[in-house]
Amino acid sequence: MRIPLGRICILLLTIASLFQYGCGDNIKKGREKLFFKRDTTITPENAYSELFMDSAAVEEYIRENNLTDSLTVSHLRGFYYSRNYQFAWFSKNTLNEQGISFWNLFNSYIGLSKDSSLMDKKLAEKIDVLMEDSANGLPVRDLIATDMALTRLFFNYTQTAYAGRMDPTDLQWFIPRKKVDALALLDTMIARKGTEIEIWEPLNPLYQDLKKKLVQYNSIAEKGGWEPIVIEGKKTVKPGETSVIIPALRNRLSLTGQLSREDSTDVYDSALAEDIKSLQLSFGLKANGIVDKKLVDLLNIPVKQRIEQMLINLERMRWMPEKSVPNRIVANIPEFVIHVYEDNKKVFDMNIVVGKQGSGTVIFNNELKYIVFNPYWNVPRSIVKNEIFPAMKRNPAYLSRHNMEQTGVSGGLPVIRQKPGGRNSLGLVKFLFPNNYNIYFHDTPAKSLFERENRAYSQGCIRLANAEKMATYLLKD
Repeated sequence: MRIPLGRICILLLTIASLFQYGCGDNIKKGREKLFFKRDTTITPENAYSELFMDSAAVEEYIRENNLTDSLTVSHLRGFYYSRNYQFAWFSKNTLNEQGISFWNLFNSYIGLSKDSSLMDKKLAEKIDVLMEDSANGLPVRDLIATDMALTRLFFNYTQTAYAGRMDPTDLQWFIPRKKVDALALLDTMIARKGTEIEIWEPLNPLYQDLKKKLVQYNSIAEKGGWEPIVIEGKKTVKPGETSVIIPALRNRLSLTGQLSREDSTDVYDSALAEDIKSLQLSFGLKANGIVDKKLVDLLNIPVKQRIEQMLINLERMRWMPEKSVPNRIVANIPEFVIHVYEDNKKVFDMNIVVGKQGSGTVIFNNELKYIVFNPYWNVPRSIVKNEIFPAMKRNPAYLSRHNMEQTGVSGGLPVIRQKPGGRNSLGLVKFLFPNNYNIYFHDTPAKSLFERENRAYSQGCIRLANAEKMATYLLKD
């Protein structure tokens, strides 16, 4: 049974302008001059992507696609010239994180604006194939053409989505050319404070909040970072006890603004216990208030490494929508928790299981549209190829033993689905927000994993600890 729903945003977390280039000469655009400078210091060792093309490939793409608009051609030539012909959207023969993030942001924009004029159907078909079976990638010639097609799409997208806010002539801010030192990148960001680049930045509050934290942590780094906290072996400190590490803990939390009350004693009091519980939650640990080696090890991670993590996530945040809708479900992937908001107020949280490393849950957002009770599980092509098809060859009774059936053949592989029932991997209900990544929320008969701290075990979809509660909430009206 499929039930249509009203608009509820699904946001899965972790997160413009086109550079003023010209290939050795100035190109006028009204009163503006575009100059393209090649960065010859880019090498396969320091490049953002390990894939490279050459000028002949760019010219072939321009010729085969009959590109006649001089500004489009100049931007395309100049963009790759300035990158030393490094790919923008691909790494290792498949979409990189920037490519996936842009495709999500673009589709989100199309869905909200209802403007389909920018959509390239042939490009969309290629991206869908890559999303479905990323392991095989594309032939080199297709890869080059698809990378340039995505770049053209980004030019058109920025001119439409950011119209009136910026001149879309700089892609570097979104797509780095080279791997850079984290602190050097942060210095550049801080040095640009008060310049025009700030009007290009995402307006979503998550990006702005994280940027403020970066400034704070950079200040800590400039003062020498924090001193390591030492705890012996398996020793633990519980609320109400005294310990020599308590003053060090207070100093550490005070440094990062996480201490609610200043105190110089070595007594582990109730106020500090609440601070420690909040800290444990922020690290994805059980909030029991017990100080142990696992917590201390996380506190001792150097500030530079924390800054690097923040910068990575700041990059990801650039690709998230600027504003959140009032009614939303936020799946915080590294936290393994879903947060449900109504009129911008949190209603409840729920533990989740997300994609394991190597088949992780993609960062994207979409609209929740359907609830399906007693669902079939249409097994993804990648799972059929890597797991089920080899098992079928070994054991002809594999499908019947797992309550599965074959419904057809596609691309040389059987099309497999699992029938509804108590053994179905999706449990009794699934929640659909149609997307290119074949990701959705669902129930599960395997409940034990929700009690673990690390809950990255799925093939990419998100399992809910209490799917019945979610369905009841969504259908309350």
